[in-house]
Amino acid sequence: MTVTPTVADLLEQLRDADTHGIRFEDAYIPWTEHVHGMYDRAALLDALLEADRPRHFGVLFDNIPEFSALLGAAAFSGTVLAGLNTTRRGDALARDIALSDCQIVFTENTQAHLLDGIDLGGVRVINVDSPEWSELLRPYAGSPAIAPAAHLDDLLMLIFTSGTSGDPKAVRCTHRKFTEPGIMLAERFELSAADVVYMAMPMFHSNAMIAAWSVALGGRSAIALRRKFSASGFLPDVRRYGVTYANYVGKPLSFILATPEQPDDADNTLRVMYGNEGSAPVAREFARRFGTRVVDGFGSTEGGVSISAHPDAPVGALGMLPPTVEIRNPDTGQVCPPAEFDAAGRLLNAEEATGEMVNVTGPGAFAGYYKNPEADAERLRDGMYWSGDQAYRDSDGFVYFAGRSSGWLRVDGENLGAAPIERILLRYPGFAQVSVYGVPDREVGDRVMAAVIPTADATDFDPIAFARFLDEQSDLGPKQRPTLVRVCSEFPRTATFKVVTRTLSAERWHCTDPVWLRDRGRDEFELLTPELAVTLERVTADA
Repeated sequence: MTVTPTVADLLEQLRDADTHGIRFEDAYIPWTEHVHGMYDRAALLDALLEADRPRHFGVLFDNIPEFSALLGAAAFSGTVLAGLNTTRRGDALARDIALSDCQIVFTENTQAHLLDGIDLGGVRVINVDSPEWSELLRPYAGSPAIAPAAHLDDLLMLIFTSGTSGDPKAVRCTHRKFTEPGIMLAERFELSAADVVYMAMPMFHSNAMIAAWSVALGGRSAIALRRKFSASGFLPDVRRYGVTYANYVGKPLSFILATPEQPDDADNTLRVMYGNEGSAPVAREFARRFGTRVVDGFGSTEGGVSISAHPDAPVGALGMLPPTVEIRNPDTGQVCPPAEFDAAGRLLNAEEATGEMVNVTGPGAFAGYYKNPEADAERLRDGMYWSGDQAYRDSDGFVYFAGRSSGWLRVDGENLGAAPIERILLRYPGFAQVSVYGVPDREVGDRVMAAVIPTADATDFDPIAFARFLDEQSDLGPKQRPTLVRVCSEFPRTATFKVVTRTLSAERWHCTDPVWLRDRGRDEFELLTPELAVTLERVTADA
């Protein structure tokens, strides 16, 4: 029987690799140098971290080689790295540091200012760009490998959820959570020492660590690091570093496609683009334009449910529902019936067919949240993992994402998922991006509101054309039609490009963006004036 290696085991296999390694900007670090640097840092961590409390440390970095080096050091020393989100500020950042029991926070010049003036309760801060860091490391240069005592289910990293609907939770990431998918994906895409894995998604997020860093370890491949994702910098980086595999989460494919197309775009080394939450039309266009294979899966930071792409999946489907996953009604616990569609493709039994994706065999890759038993209990019930992700399946077993638990609206007594509405609105030729959410209404519970970003070639929002478009969509029910449209230049986002809908919902129409209203019985949208806003406030004030 094959024994699954730990992260330390995978790194040990690279300690003598001197033909390839880490590329970052103009720097090159062979794997052998990088791994031996991890030994040095592991010895230093042993000296710095007190043994009588959790041996945890935080990193507040962009994507730099030191992030990889310190995570490897954690793997060798049996300590735990907390990936701190560089978009968090002030008390929110201090809260994450305290929650994850950091004894030390390592930072760099570009991020150090985020720690200025906040109360860290005595947590030590070390800037790895400072002379202090060099002095601390010097006595440990050339340290021998520490015999790794880690087990597969030992904690290695804390990764915070995106916090799109509340305070981020710290997900416990074990060695197993990295190595099993890393090896599986490396084998699936036939990666080897000849390949270069591109990492531009933030390393404090699970997508980068599971779908890139761990994959490089599993394939014994080189890594090309980008400090922060850049749509215009993507193709030049692929060509510069000879990238063969890259990952994404959310909207990066759309951002790259928004750059001007060139006749030689397909002249590049990229073989595979792997990620999740990319729409099917965008994935197809990306594959065509850049001459590469795009594989879009489904998963979350927690990892309790994952769905792989399927070559025969209908448009809009995530893939085939795995045998270990069922769609259940969160109130009754019963399995939801298959979705039924009319000839136009409209979902006829949305309320009955839509439920929560549940891993009925147990937690899967979910190892729990750190110091949050209430959230654990919400996810793990009756020996099953309840994902919080809403979906429905068709009669052939293909599953369709319907939104997060927080992505639901209740309109006139009917539960509606935001995701299906967003997919329909994206058909409108004038919209590049769409986010749908509810705003309170005394009469119907929620009004459907959509924030939109126009395409680059769109001029002004056309209130008549968009109203006509809505009326022509046979699979868009009357209750699903937005009555409020906010035309934005950008959305509030997390560092992994997820839209913070709670911010949009809280702002409603109180913003500097133009907002358009289509009240019942009207043929077109009208610009929301201060007078109309007063009327709208009366309708929603007590909702």
